[in-house]
Amino acid sequence: MERDLVCGLEIENKITAPATVYKGKTYFFCSDLCVIQFKQDPEKYVKKDDGDEHKHHQH
Repeated sequence: MERDLVCGLEIENKITAPATVYKGKTYFFCSDLCVIQFKQDPEKYVKKDDGDEHKHHQH
């Protein structure tokens, strides 16, 4: 299951979830706010996804 890279929430329905494409990969989010935060510094979140998934903040 996909996870929101910004807050760590599970994305249950990718069809209705906000999304953005970065470096050819589609990332899904729980809200437009998380998309905005991701777009401000995508590398911060992409690097986090490489193994630091337990340090996400909560909504």
